[in-house]
Amino acid sequence: MVADGLYPEYWEADVVLRDGSTGHLRPISPLDADAVQAFHMRQSQASIYLRFFTYKSSLSAKELKRFTEVDHVGRVAFVVTRGQDIIGIGRYDRLDDPDEAEVAFNVSDAYQGKGLGSILLEHLAAAARENGIRRFTAEVLPENRKMITVFAEAGYEVDRHFDDGVVELTFNIDPTDRSRAVMEAREHRAEARSMQTLLTPSSVAVIGASRSWGSVGYSLLEHIVDGGYTGPVAGVNPEAFELNGMVAYGSIGEVPGPVDLAVIAVPYDQVLAVTEECGRAGVKGLLVVTAGFADDGGEGLARQRALVHSARSYGMRVVGPASLGIINTEPGVRLNASMAPILPEAGGLGLFSQSAAIGVMLHAAASRRSLGLSSALSAGNRADVSGNDAMQYWEDDPKTRAVALYLESIGNPRKFSRIARRLSRLKPVIVAKSDVMGLQLPPGHAVRTTQAPSGALDAMLRQSGVIRVETTEQLMDVAQIVVGQPVPSGPGVAIFSNSLALGKVLADAAESQELDVVRMNAHLDLDAGQSVALSALRTALGEALEDAAVHSLVLTLIPAVGLAPDQILPVLHECGTAAGKPVVACFAGVLDSAAQLEGLWPDRDGRSSMPEHPAEGAGVPCFGSPGAAVSALGAVVRYSRWREREHGVFAELDGIDDDNAAAVLGHALSDVRDVGLRRLDSTQTARLLASYGIELLPSIPFDSPEEAVEAADSLGWPVALKSVEENLRHRLDFGGVRLNIADAPALRAGIAAMRAELQAFGDPGLEVQTMAPAGQACVIRAIEDPLLGPVVSFGLAGDAVNLLDDWAHGIPPLTTVDAAELVRTPRASRRLRGYQGLPPVDIPAVEELLLRVALLKDRHPEIALLYFNPVLVSPAGLAVLNAEISVGNPRQRTDSARRAMRD
Repeated sequence: MVADGLYPEYWEADVVLRDGSTGHLRPISPLDADAVQAFHMRQSQASIYLRFFTYKSSLSAKELKRFTEVDHVGRVAFVVTRGQDIIGIGRYDRLDDPDEAEVAFNVSDAYQGKGLGSILLEHLAAAARENGIRRFTAEVLPENRKMITVFAEAGYEVDRHFDDGVVELTFNIDPTDRSRAVMEAREHRAEARSMQTLLTPSSVAVIGASRSWGSVGYSLLEHIVDGGYTGPVAGVNPEAFELNGMVAYGSIGEVPGPVDLAVIAVPYDQVLAVTEECGRAGVKGLLVVTAGFADDGGEGLARQRALVHSARSYGMRVVGPASLGIINTEPGVRLNASMAPILPEAGGLGLFSQSAAIGVMLHAAASRRSLGLSSALSAGNRADVSGNDAMQYWEDDPKTRAVALYLESIGNPRKFSRIARRLSRLKPVIVAKSDVMGLQLPPGHAVRTTQAPSGALDAMLRQSGVIRVETTEQLMDVAQIVVGQPVPSGPGVAIFSNSLALGKVLADAAESQELDVVRMNAHLDLDAGQSVALSALRTALGEALEDAAVHSLVLTLIPAVGLAPDQILPVLHECGTAAGKPVVACFAGVLDSAAQLEGLWPDRDGRSSMPEHPAEGAGVPCFGSPGAAVSALGAVVRYSRWREREHGVFAELDGIDDDNAAAVLGHALSDVRDVGLRRLDSTQTARLLASYGIELLPSIPFDSPEEAVEAADSLGWPVALKSVEENLRHRLDFGGVRLNIADAPALRAGIAAMRAELQAFGDPGLEVQTMAPAGQACVIRAIEDPLLGPVVSFGLAGDAVNLLDDWAHGIPPLTTVDAAELVRTPRASRRLRGYQGLPPVDIPAVEELLLRVALLKDRHPEIALLYFNPVLVSPAGLAVLNAEISVGNPRQRTDSARRAMRD
């Protein structure tokens, strides 16, 4: 909760409007009085009437004071600015019922229809929930249909009441599945639109264009012109009259007509001034190739933040700094605003990279393999535009058949996971992730670092359905399959070879990739002459692909006399296209250095082209290594399995009392300062868990044997006797626990013996606890990570997690399928399904507990650590024997129920 009167700086956010431009949202300030008056006086009479139910030519000093002086708790107001002007205002005022507040908006006439009302509502609702408000009311004139629509389409359950000529709307502001879906859909449309402006600009200007051959400015202008860009191009250089045969302009403001994209290639100390000039000239987006920002230490980072702040204040998105450039091969655009000397061939791969060096590698690899691109973007330092933005665009782009991203860091993993999970259901998403994502970041990457357990980020990628690879080579291996061929519908593979040894090697490799070798023909005779051999090959391949159990086919060959790969590949392409199944070729042992053995084999027109129907292949993926071919195919099959499987639902769990949980946490946090942590006591822990339907097996500490007997009587016999010391309470070998104590004499004797055994550990305190049914001990842990947000981990108690680090990790929110996978993933989880004669335990009970923990952690970032050890699972259910919960001031998550652009 915000301290009364204290300015909540963390509420500030840059936001993307419906038209793809940006605005800055922040809490209002008394210093805004003049700007609020100017905003009001720019409004039409109709807009003023709809807001105030009467016409006011200006606001009085008393009204301005009331509107701009708020406490940020019971009275909150946000403004959205563009440059120095306010373009939207939203506020709430708490009513007599402390759970309820009245909300109102006022959007500039010039910016109506751009989604400002819904953005303001999201941020006001988030602030209100933080301050303990649960409902909004609004009074709206019936003719104010735009405002009524804002509330009606926000995803909340809105009650309407008409009285005395006014429509009164009331709704609960807790996020719902529908409100989240509405927010995500609006976010998707806005961010995709902003990327469309960058990737399909109607006009381009190169600022810093040069006549010096070999300079960056010269090359960029030359590449745009030579690439055949279909729109007007302008060169800007105050010291040149002519550039590339065109008239040069001294500044961006002199360029005739609007400019959608400005490519900035000036020295870093001039970039900020040029950005301001672009903003005043109405430029829509910037591509900054200049380095010297976050890649240049603290001062460079400050310059970068100033650049982004300036650009966004004028509504502009920024690609870069230190970007290699952007490419769009669409025939109606043909944009090569990059350092690549030629525009790549058109194709179906959307390519994203961060650093320019990696971008060069990826572009070169795609070119070598004849992998046509739909579009490509190098984010450089990724100060603004990121892979998340690119995925939003590619989801809707019909030219993009698959997406490939090389990520050196992820600034907003929760949002990445959300977008990638949605996109992966439509198109393959290949991610090559650098392992430098912990406390050490690549130069220029100013993002939060993760403290999550090893494997959590990979778990997030698996949940998202992306195809995870390690290197650029593996990325291209997979890309040429998913771009060139349809996605296989199952794991069945047919292997053909003219070498028995090579066929067996390939079969072994296929089985290691969890592929089922359904057919095996390693006796192909290709030495019988071209006409005979090719006819026989066509027949054999066709028969295999007609088999319903065969979902893909791999042809691997050693050189055959008189039969070149270019003669074999048309047959393979023909058979695969006829069957609508993916085919892959591997040519081993070819000594001809001129032969292209990796990449998409061109079609009959001599170049790769995208088919109109996805079941048709754009080209045959060729490999020089059998291992690489099968590894890539295995990755695609695993993706296919993920895409086709049931993804589960976000379960409706009963017994959830979020208000009680919030009350417990609010009381516990009342004396926590800044980043300090506080551990909940046993009563608070039990109340919090009970709010989410989680029962903690009761335990009672004691000082004397008489108190222990009295506690055991109240709990019910038999009981367990335990040390309260965390490192001892589960250790039978150290004497830290005694089980199945049936009566008072046995309890007294156990206390005496345990205290004698534990003297070496400082005589820790003891407690008695209700005995749980015998079962398998498990551990559940949940943390709030600065980068990933909530992370839930599951493992089997003891050496499995303590010595072998045998954990499974999941990123909330979790579906029912996610929870089931979380339980199955640890290697030791076989013990839960029946092991060495032991009966299987109640796995559904474990999955439900994980869903409850994930929901609790997802809704309450105040919980810094939740630790259940042990959770005893039996065939008849489970019991949580011990719970440790620590809380702290929540860090602002990188993804929430309000739209905000993150650095």
